[in-house]
Amino acid sequence: MQLVSVRIDKPDEVNFILGQSHFIKTVEDLHEAMVQAIPGVKFGIAFCESSGARAGAAQTKL
Repeated sequence: MQLVSVRIDKPDEVNFILGQSHFIKTVEDLHEAMVQAIPGVKFGIAFCESSGARAGAAQTKL
């Protein structure tokens, strides 16, 4: 496994949460936690999923 450090430049008044997951369910769990903990919260979530030939190639190596 390779770990990469990334600098995040943001305004001081911005709260920022960065997470990484391999499963869509974890992304759904993060969404649920945010909307239940902070009524009216505004946030964005991005999810990139590998599918097709790439996913199949990865599975054959398991």
